[in-house]
Amino acid sequence: MRQVTGRADPAPSRWKYRMERLFLTPLFRLALRTVLPFALAMGAVFWWLSDEGRREHLNLAVVEFRRELATRPEFMVKAMAIDGASEGTAEDIREILSLDFPVSSFDLELPQIQERAEELPAVAKVAVRVRPGGILQFNVVERTPIALWRTHHGLALVDIDGHVTAPMVAMLDHPTKPLIAGDGGDGHVAEAMQLFAAAKPLGARVIGLVRVGERRWDLVLDRQQRILLPETGAVQALERVIALNGAHDMFERDLMVVDMRLSARPTIRLTQNAIEEWWRISQISVEKN
Repeated sequence: MRQVTGRADPAPSRWKYRMERLFLTPLFRLALRTVLPFALAMGAVFWWLSDEGRREHLNLAVVEFRRELATRPEFMVKAMAIDGASEGTAEDIREILSLDFPVSSFDLELPQIQERAEELPAVAKVAVRVRPGGILQFNVVERTPIALWRTHHGLALVDIDGHVTAPMVAMLDHPTKPLIAGDGGDGHVAEAMQLFAAAKPLGARVIGLVRVGERRWDLVLDRQQRILLPETGAVQALERVIALNGAHDMFERDLMVVDMRLSARPTIRLTQNAIEEWWRISQISVEKN
């Protein structure tokens, strides 16, 4: 009688089936191949850094490596070069920065250096970079002073935008610069320059412009004469006065003020001597009649 043997079941067990299905899941494979090794590596790093002695040794090694790298000759800045600036401005830049050369380029904060250089009144813009050869390069754009501005604090040079380029200067040092005065005058330098251009026919008789009430200009001449200009259309009003003076020589007469604040009704104010003389002549005319 033959013994019948049972055939082995080829189907996997339930746990084996579940594990095979789990390994076929993309997220599980990603975690097994990437996340788990990364977590183990980070765990090992944190375990190694948990010892204070090892941490201190690592910090010292990093500091020493940085120091050796920063002091290499190719990273050392040995001098400063300033282009586009006058001698006085270049000296001011060197003075406010007070850099001791040689210095490592790793120790130079270029944005802060640029910001400090642009704080100088005479500097409009500056670009800072470390040039090959260990040169700290400054490319400077200076403000161009075009007028003298008188305030309660003294005289200052201003550019077309009203920025003070040099405070507390002497008029004799800048005899060709036109003079403006009054609060708010620095905010209207461009208009002032247009007025000076319109007043050129008056030549050397022009003393300067005074900003009145931070609203309008007075043109001041010698012999204590003034032209009071309106808030708007000041250049056109001054050109009218210049034309009248060219036709009638007004400013050669005894007048003190030409008031153009009301364009429809310009008026003049005579000197005291002229008023007295006019009064004397009118009295004589009355007596004769």
